[in-house]
Amino acid sequence: MVGTRGVPARYGGFETAVEEIGRRLAASGHQVTVYCRGERHPEREYLGMRLVHLPAVRAKVAETLSHTALSVLHASGRRIARRGPDVALVFNAANAPMLPMLRALRIPVATHVDGLEWKRTKWSGAGQRYYRTAESLAVRWSDALIADARGIEDYYRERFGASSVFIPYGAPILTEPDNAKLAEAGYEPGRYHLVVARFEPENHVHLAVEGYRLSKAEHPLVVVGSAPYSDAYTARVKELAGDDPRITFLGGVWDQDLLDALYAGALTYIHGHSVGGTNPSLLRAMGAGASVVAFDVNFNREVLGEEAGRFFTGPQDLAAEIEAAENDPGAAADRGAAARKRAAENYVWDDVAAAYERLCEDLLARRLTRKTIRAR
Repeated sequence: MVGTRGVPARYGGFETAVEEIGRRLAASGHQVTVYCRGERHPEREYLGMRLVHLPAVRAKVAETLSHTALSVLHASGRRIARRGPDVALVFNAANAPMLPMLRALRIPVATHVDGLEWKRTKWSGAGQRYYRTAESLAVRWSDALIADARGIEDYYRERFGASSVFIPYGAPILTEPDNAKLAEAGYEPGRYHLVVARFEPENHVHLAVEGYRLSKAEHPLVVVGSAPYSDAYTARVKELAGDDPRITFLGGVWDQDLLDALYAGALTYIHGHSVGGTNPSLLRAMGAGASVVAFDVNFNREVLGEEAGRFFTGPQDLAAEIEAAENDPGAAADRGAAARKRAAENYVWDDVAAAYERLCEDLLARRLTRKTIRAR
């Protein structure tokens, strides 16, 4: 499993997916290797997964690709020594230039293409062109593409005529939040609104702040998150918040129990993400029973359906949704319960891991069939 920061999962959706899928594959008897960068786990194994820590160039453009290049070289060396992988799971289409080396050694590759990364503001110009090119290379050089949302599946079919395997993320279902931690942080269940996001324009944290400020909300807005390489956008968001005493910026919250309690206790969870596929933060909020108000794009409608959330396109309609939730908290709670039910039925990590297992077995079977044909 290559192309992410690795495990233990401390950063985002890819890392959570690697941990949840990898641990289940390992428990099923598979030998799972995860390539990691950044903070080093003290043990060589974690939840049954073998960890390989390799360095990366600390720069926005080069970090992911440099680490993946070293990871592929390492895996290729093991393959040459007949100790390498039967199948490679590569996360992020941006890593596509590294795929030919794996293919040359007859290692089948499934690429999780992620969302429409080229739409992110931080990748304007050359970065945007790179991501568009990387998508086409992932189509050309992968044995299978993995899409975590139907909208992503549709995009690759319409743009490239390429089929993909639909495997969403799973949602952790939270039934007993740690309300003591919530109280320690100074919050009361049902009496605040919540945003959890990296500070990037396409996550619309600025719209969440604008919409909240336009509202007559009595409950505070709690904003969790930050982002490397986004100082200008962070400054813009905080400028929009001004001196409004109702708005609190907590920065990154790395205590998962506290973060889960924040999701579960929110009157509304405001989800502004717009260019990804199935977003893990949205699934975590749903699994916690949060009442979601989401930016109106096809990915969010796909995950929430029509009964488990409300939608906004600008600050005015978000303000109206915030006020409506405060005026009728019972209806907001009912939507949260519907969201948890939808997550529990449609986004199950055991099912996700089983789908990855079937895909890997299929890729390996195809490789062995080709090997037999060549031998004959």
